[in-house]
Amino acid sequence: MKFLQQLQLQKENEGTSTGNIWIKSSGELNLSFSPVDTNLIGAVTNTDKAAYEALMQTAQIAFLEWRNWPAPKRGDVVRQLGEALRIEKHALGQLVSYEMGKSLQEGLGEVQEMIDICDFAVGLSRQLYGLTMHSERPSHRMYEQWHPMGIVGIISAFNFPVAVWSWNAALAWVCGNVTVWKPSEKTPLCGNAIQNIVAKVFAANNVPEGVNNLIQGGREVGEWMSHDTRIPLVSATGSTRMGKELNSAVAARLGKTILELGGNNAIIISEHADLDMSLIGAVFGAVGTAGQRCTSTRRLIIHEKVYDSFVTKLVKAYQQIKIGDPLDVNNHMGPLIDKSAVEMYLKSIEACKKEGGTFLVEGGVLEGNGYESGCYVKPCIAAALPHYKIVQHETFAPILYVMKYKTLGEAIAIQNGVPQGLSSAIMTLNMRESELFLSQKGSDCGIANVNIGTSGAEIGGAFGGEKETGGGRESGSDAWKAYMRRQTNTINWSNSLPLAQGIKFDL
Repeated sequence: MKFLQQLQLQKENEGTSTGNIWIKSSGELNLSFSPVDTNLIGAVTNTDKAAYEALMQTAQIAFLEWRNWPAPKRGDVVRQLGEALRIEKHALGQLVSYEMGKSLQEGLGEVQEMIDICDFAVGLSRQLYGLTMHSERPSHRMYEQWHPMGIVGIISAFNFPVAVWSWNAALAWVCGNVTVWKPSEKTPLCGNAIQNIVAKVFAANNVPEGVNNLIQGGREVGEWMSHDTRIPLVSATGSTRMGKELNSAVAARLGKTILELGGNNAIIISEHADLDMSLIGAVFGAVGTAGQRCTSTRRLIIHEKVYDSFVTKLVKAYQQIKIGDPLDVNNHMGPLIDKSAVEMYLKSIEACKKEGGTFLVEGGVLEGNGYESGCYVKPCIAAALPHYKIVQHETFAPILYVMKYKTLGEAIAIQNGVPQGLSSAIMTLNMRESELFLSQKGSDCGIANVNIGTSGAEIGGAFGGEKETGGGRESGSDAWKAYMRRQTNTINWSNSLPLAQGIKFDL
């Protein structure tokens, strides 16, 4: 396809790169099949240990030079990357859509997120602020400053194969770090495409080889990163199970992590809600990216007074969802990522039925013309109870659970009553309800919205959640601090050496 040629994917199929240098590896060949039509898009060679070691040595050397570049100069390089992404937006958006399976509009939106974070990082490069504090000792000055950490490891997931990487990389680079990225083994070509785009921009600016690094592979490669003391910070997106294992490994060597893990996100539909507006947020949240977003809406907690009328609207809306080739802009939903995801979807439906759930919109695998890949499924709706085990579990698929509530306190308790704590929302025109939801008595999630859905976060705000979501923050606000080390400095400009706390030490 033309977009594959435009993105200049490596003909040699290598998957290990330090900038423009592609390192030969004896790793297994990872074949990338599109969930859209089962076609083989391409392949990359997974990184072996020798290639990993060569890359890490280059990254260490690159950091020693890159950290000395003025932060605004580093920011200007990131600005140019944003411009390059604008040029490649359509081709890259098509690749994201075709390799991952999300709609073209969402693929293009993901690339726009990359452009936005580049813009954000440019401004940030002139705002890496420290603080000045008053010393208790006369003629002393105290302040704090921030230094880059070194090599930042990035492990990203298939559902956002390029955007989440950029949230980390753009901030890490302007802070003076170098990065080593392991994209999902389910979307390896997106990783290679990004590496080509970045390498071209960096080469034009004489950025040291080794500032942007790419490795490919599965769990073993991720374990190399998590145990590597040369990587002080690992930012990982994925399942809660993966995050717990990675966090244990990194913590054992006293390294740091940024974890963005599972989400079991809910929207509370108040009796005071604008139901038509609420419908849009609920449907997009549930079926966007075929329910494979960390912020996908999994649960609707609906006030008993509007439950019947809203569910009627919801069922009718589901009947209008168009499912098919995600590159066709007329379709709302594409396929799940692979057959294993389909299997998990079907098991979750059966588990819900066994626990007593009633399906208002039945699920199932789509067959026939255009659905030959076996990865296209029907978005479904189940009336369920909050305590069901399957409701407590995050299934990465378009399954939506609906339930009733009487009081807002009960709704908030249901909302919070799951192990995950990423995104949440309330639909209400009642100011007291919205303020309660946002207060310390309200949502326990890292993201809490009013009159918008659970998905569609902007890069200006810090992204992440609590509990089994991992507690990390990426993207906007002051998330940049996670990529740097804090240093407190005290300068004595007097002729004596007074000690703190009035301690006397005379010789």
